[in-house]
Amino acid sequence: MRIFDSHVHFWRIGGPGQSWPDADWPALHRDFLPPDLHAEATGLELTGCVLVQSQPDDRDTDWMLTLDDRSIRGIVGWVDLSAKDAPERIATLARDPRLRGLRPMLQGIADSEWMLRADLAPAIEAMIAHGLRFDALVEPRHLPVLHRFATRWPALSIVIDHGAKPYAARGELDPWRADIAALSTLPNLWCKLSGLRTEQAAGQPHAALRPYVSHLVACFGDRLMWGSDWPVLRHAGDRYADWIAATIDLIGPTTPDRLARLFEGAARAFYAIDV
Repeated sequence: MRIFDSHVHFWRIGGPGQSWPDADWPALHRDFLPPDLHAEATGLELTGCVLVQSQPDDRDTDWMLTLDDRSIRGIVGWVDLSAKDAPERIATLARDPRLRGLRPMLQGIADSEWMLRADLAPAIEAMIAHGLRFDALVEPRHLPVLHRFATRWPALSIVIDHGAKPYAARGELDPWRADIAALSTLPNLWCKLSGLRTEQAAGQPHAALRPYVSHLVACFGDRLMWGSDWPVLRHAGDRYADWIAATIDLIGPTTPDRLARLFEGAARAFYAIDV
């Protein structure tokens, strides 16, 4: 099975602008670079990946753009969208054809309505002008606001990271379930089937994610893309192949075409890679 991974991270401990993970994250507190991904994906047909920022720092984004590896087919960087010079910074970054999107780290911003601020408009307009996508690193508290944001900017392609991080550790489905269904009706909204294992409590089996995964599949269909969230996946005790196997089990019987769309086609289509 061909796999195009919509969500991976690379970092170098102590690297430029890279302050996370620290020693409180022992499974992650080491360098993770392209050779490490290739080693962990040995035996799999990994056709490429999208490298996503992990630090809210320009230096980290600049560093990611220096990485030269055949697996990196797209990059999602970070820009301070509220900065006055954000449009100029976006234009500079967009000169690299691998830059396909930007990701403000919304989960770390206390104000759930931050994305609706008027001073972000010039940056959002610049993203649209340069054909960049918006990776929404959100939690359930953001979903009604994200609906307003996506409706305000219909020309902006948006993907929800990690299924919006539902409260899987507590087994809560609502109001996440209704909010996800509402968002899925907007044509500019896509979603990543990623990061769910790290939302579970220690020791919970992947089978407990079935109602969440089933809902995402039913709501987004061809606009749902698989992502590993590697190496953060290791925080849950899983390796790369474990999440692939868990995903196949969770989605249940399906057709080869739908499997190919989930594991490769949707990410290529959203990020316009070889399309």
